[in-house]
Order: sequence, then structure tokens, then C-alpha cells
Amino acid sequence: MKLAISFASLLFFTQAAVAHTIFQELYVNGVSQGHQQGIRVPDYDGPITDVTSNDVICNGGINPYHTPVSTKVITVAAGSQVTTEWHHTLSGAAPGDTADPIDPSHKGPVIAYLAKIPSATQSSVTGLKWFKIYQDGLDSAGKWGIDRLITNKGKVSFNIPSCIAPGDYLLRAELIALHGASSYPGAQLYMECAQLTITGGGSTSPATVSFPGAYSGSDPGIKVNIYSNLRSYTIPGPPVFSCTGGQPSNPPPPPPGPTTTPASTPLPPVTTQPSTGGAAHYAQCGGIGWAGATSCQSPYTCMKSNDYYSQCL
Repeated sequence: MKLAISFASLLFFTQAAVAHTIFQELYVNGVSQGHQQGIRVPDYDGPITDVTSNDVICNGGINPYHTPVSTKVITVAAGSQVTTEWHHTLSGAAPGDTADPIDPSHKGPVIAYLAKIPSATQSSVTGLKWFKIYQDGLDSAGKWGIDRLITNKGKVSFNIPSCIAPGDYLLRAELIALHGASSYPGAQLYMECAQLTITGGGSTSPATVSFPGAYSGSDPGIKVNIYSNLRSYTIPGPPVFSCTGGQPSNPPPPPPGPTTTPASTPLPPVTTQPSTGGAAHYAQCGGIGWAGATSCQSPYTCMKSNDYYSQCL
């Protein structure tokens, strides 16, 4: 008996085997916190496809693989910019690896969530309440969040909300690859959790969702044929939380810089502007469409990052 395998099927399975990715380094305001430091990094680079599994929380529990708790907790001031860095293997960027940071065939969104936790180093992650702080899906030019991440050499940047309460949190960074999502289970979810202590901030309590539970196998962002002349895409999960109550948009990212410097692709930040004086440290102070403060509190200066975003530095 002959086994007939189409070229398309062979290509799909070949790509699936080589195109995995892992979130493995976090930057705070452009400063690396160390490779694999403060992140629950698995020894398995494969995806989660069952959105009802506890594995979608922080990519843990896939026997015989595991995701150990890190001994480091990363301190981040509320309102700061953080950058997640992804690579195909745990060794980081490898010259000649065409699947680094993820194979270009793996189109889909980039998403980030936070959840408050009694201790960032506790092993249990079930029952946590998550709120979305960033998302980047399909734009009008047909480019995906993952396309932009690849252009930026595995890096994507966004802001920690300035109004949330201080304390320990987990940052859940996620990519969803949709090349096989025309049926369920087919979407490939890649996620890891960074361990944070957020300082400063305020007292706002965002609306939350649970994992598992935030996604359904029938969601249009989970079950979708991206090869059907797709004009729009509904990113799964709740809306992005904003301290001002609006929905942040995603400005186009700048061209990638040197590999030693994280690319800056900030959202219009969720920093609440002070009632007197200029914008606070790390807050937005300009850019196309910006209607907020255009000066900065002393001693900070409004510095242009790109046409869509200037920041008090």
C-alpha cells in the first residue's frame, strides 16, 4: 500500500516541525534583564493547540516537558516600556536560521496580558485573572503582528499601564500562528510568562478574563482561514485595557536597529497625564494624532521615536 502525501501537506508538516519560537528575554526601557532571566522558559519550543487546556496559561505541564519558575523577579515601574524578545531556539538568534525568530509562514497576532499574583515566584498559575495590555493583528496592508515581530528581529515593545496597582504580576506574552487554523485545533499558540514586580502605579482594577476560558475553539480569531483573501481579523480575547478607557491603536513600528538594541514599537501609552505641568517620565508627548500634553515634567525632554510616537525621556 502506498502512502500518498501531497506536497502542500509535506510542506506544512515540515514548517510545523522547524518554526517554533520561545519568549526568552525581557527589556525594561531598553535595558535587557538577561537571557532567560525572570521568565518561565520551557525546555519545549512547540505550540499549544488546545485552548481549553491549563497549558495555555504559561505554557506548562506538557509531559515530559516543563516550565520551571525562575528565581529572578524583574522590577518594572508602572508606565514603563517593556520589550519581549523571541527566538526559534533557546540559544537565541542563530546566523543562517531562516526560522528565527519564527518561520515567516506563521502569520498571526502578537498579544500581551498581565495578571496580579500573590508572589511572582509561586508555582501555581491556575485561577489568575488576566487583562490584555497589548495586541497587534492584521493591518490594512495585509501585514500581521508576527510579520512586524520578524522585521524587528524577534522584538515587540509596549507599555505597562500606569494606573494599575503595584505588586507582583505575571506578564503573559503570546504569538498565535494561524497557518493551519482553518479547522480546530489548528491555531498554534506560543506563550511564556515573565515574573514582574510593578512599582508606582495607581489603584485601577481592570476587567479580567481567565485562562483557559478567554478563548474558544470557535472564536473567529482561533478558527480562521487566512488564505481566503482575508480583509480583517478579530483578535481573540478581551479588548486592550486602557487607563483612559479608550482602545489604544498600534502605530507602525520603526525599522529594526542593531541586534544589541531592542526595537521600539510602543503603543500610545496608557499613562494618565498629570493635572499640572507636562507629561510624566516615559509618557507620550507627541506623534501623529496625539492630542495630549506635548511638554514634559522637569527634567525630562520630549524625544521623537517615530512619526507616531514621542516620549518623555
